[in-house]
Amino acid sequence: MTAYILRRILYAVPILISVNLLTFTLFFVVNTPEDMARLHLGVKRVTPEAIAKWKQSHGYDQPLFFNGEATGTKKFTRTIFFEKSVSLFLFDFGRADDGRNIGRDIRQRMGPSLAIAVPALIFGLFINITVAMTIAFFRATYIDYWGVIASVAAMSVSALFYIIGGQFLFSKLLRLVPISGFGEGANLIKFLILPVAIGLLADMGSGVRWYRTLFLEEMGKDYVRTARAKGLSEPRVLFRHVLRNAAIPILTGVVVLLPLLFLGALITESFFGIPGLGSYTIDAINSQDFGIVRSMVFLGSCLYIVGLICTDIAYVRVDPRVRLR
Repeated sequence: MTAYILRRILYAVPILISVNLLTFTLFFVVNTPEDMARLHLGVKRVTPEAIAKWKQSHGYDQPLFFNGEATGTKKFTRTIFFEKSVSLFLFDFGRADDGRNIGRDIRQRMGPSLAIAVPALIFGLFINITVAMTIAFFRATYIDYWGVIASVAAMSVSALFYIIGGQFLFSKLLRLVPISGFGEGANLIKFLILPVAIGLLADMGSGVRWYRTLFLEEMGKDYVRTARAKGLSEPRVLFRHVLRNAAIPILTGVVVLLPLLFLGALITESFFGIPGLGSYTIDAINSQDFGIVRSMVFLGSCLYIVGLICTDIAYVRVDPRVRLR
């Protein structure tokens, strides 16, 4: 097990390097250091001297990948890519273009993102699986028919509709919860109820439809027919056999959502004014702050890799036929 985990971590290194390189290249193809300097300095103060000073103070006065004026290994180390990217592998995120400590911002904003994402993931998983198993239990009936229609209809509605509609109905008209903001202590719950509920509702359509497909596929296999032939009741077949054998694709789907626990929901946090990592990333993109963007992309890549390793280990616990290689 230890050798497998170490091998997977070593496999992750070239992936992280490639992601870092691709992010760096795409960002600077669109925004050169001169463009970044003009954006932060403003129109009235843009002079060649001011641009050069801003680039030097923020570490953008070096070549991007190759420094032809340097000697030896400094041809590669005295570059923007090396100075801005290598420290990420030590989880030293450096400073944003406005001087803020990115690592400290991430630690402060991780809490609000987790406060929304964790309840939405746990309750969403429970509700989607329960509803999907109920629909699968009543397969080929009106419950199954209207359940599929409702799922497709829910999938067809944009998340923005749920957000704006929820804010208008429950915040502006009924005044049950705040329309936006974030609190602490006992006040925290009233700020979380609406974002979490909207997150559950927005993902319920696709989740129920996907889980229903998984359960129906498992219910058509030979081991299910054998279990029924032995006289097992349908609920026991569903919960003891079908749900257990569908655990692997369910775990795979959960892994896709793991980075969102830390990186936050971009749209939800922005509309509800929640100081999480999602709104932090959106603000960085709008202000073209490369330091924050590269840090969040790198952090997301690390979380995906950790999630995949945890999933592979969980496969062995769930299905004894799977072996680590």
